[in-house]
Amino acid sequence: MSPERPVRFLDQSTPPHIATLILLAGLSALAMNIFLPSLPGMTAHFDTEYRLIQLSVALYLGVNAGLQLLMGPISDRWGRRPVILWGLGLFLAATLGCIFAPNVTVFLTFRMIQASVVVAMVLSRAIVRDMVPQDRAASMIGYVTMGMAVVPMVGPAVGGILDEIFGWQANFWALFVLGAALFWLCWRDLGETAPLTGRTLAQQFRDYPALLTSRRFWGYALAAGLSSGSFFAYLGGAPFVGDRVFGLPPATLGLLFGAPAIGYFLGNFLSGRFSTRIGVNRMVLWGATANASGIALNLTLFYLGLGTPFSFFGLMTFMGLGNGMVIPNATAGALSIRPDLAGTASGLSGALMIGLGAALSALAGLLLTPGSGAFALLWIMLCSGLAAIVTILLVIRRERRLGLG
Repeated sequence: MSPERPVRFLDQSTPPHIATLILLAGLSALAMNIFLPSLPGMTAHFDTEYRLIQLSVALYLGVNAGLQLLMGPISDRWGRRPVILWGLGLFLAATLGCIFAPNVTVFLTFRMIQASVVVAMVLSRAIVRDMVPQDRAASMIGYVTMGMAVVPMVGPAVGGILDEIFGWQANFWALFVLGAALFWLCWRDLGETAPLTGRTLAQQFRDYPALLTSRRFWGYALAAGLSSGSFFAYLGGAPFVGDRVFGLPPATLGLLFGAPAIGYFLGNFLSGRFSTRIGVNRMVLWGATANASGIALNLTLFYLGLGTPFSFFGLMTFMGLGNGMVIPNATAGALSIRPDLAGTASGLSGALMIGLGAALSALAGLLLTPGSGAFALLWIMLCSGLAAIVTILLVIRRERRLGLG
């Protein structure tokens, strides 16, 4: 890798400041959840069914995953800066389309186009890997993804307040204003970092086998996907457990539901602080172990008849802690297999994580019944967490065989 270039804030001739990358990741997360409290009001506004307006989440995730597969190779070919600016510009246009949509069909169409903001999340990680070596990249990605930990905690709360005062469109106006400000910031601060080689997209795709046949790449990607799979299963099943098993009122459930975000924030901080010193493999292993251990303890308490709302949700902080350590470090590892394909690797690993997580979330919803209690959910989460441990152990063994560790 070439020597690290100096970073000067608001100077597009140098790599971007880390604050710009944090804001990019944060906007991508905010676009996902700020409007969720407005779904009932939007249902009434468009005179439709709740299950139809709820597609604004499912369709967004589907397009999000698909775009991650495309944006990486495109940015490896033409650069991070133009792809991010075009993605943000498309996001701004789609946001206006959502605000002024005359019916639910038009709204859902523009909502899918809003998923173009995924470039902010995917390429912020690739930019980090462009700038620094693997272990330092894990530290920086840890700090960058801290923005993705804070936003889920405050986004819906802010969205609910905006909806109550100004109506559901206020959430999308907030996204538009923030997106426009971020577009300006990226225009001023986001220098190109991709090691452009001038290869065509066809040549890029011919290089895929070098990435897709790498056991280490799939090991890192699956470690991140399986560890975060525990969290996605939680998203799909925890509301059911809180409502049907514990009988919690919505306000209390909403408060307890955010417990993993506290652990995730701490895990990201630990990644930022210690990954360079400890190395990505050990950080992934320790994080995956923390994730699975918290879930196992939770399950044990239920078998002993000692499960309570506070133990169930409180122990989920260990899941958040583990994911905050696993995801930035495993991502840095996946992006380091072929640094010249960092954008491609970031998109592919991100799509795998979302796709696997969506499947586990759906499985949790399918298996949970009034008679299953919390057991079905916790078993799904534990199996996913244990599989993440096995996966990173295989990566470590592979690296020892190759003389890399």
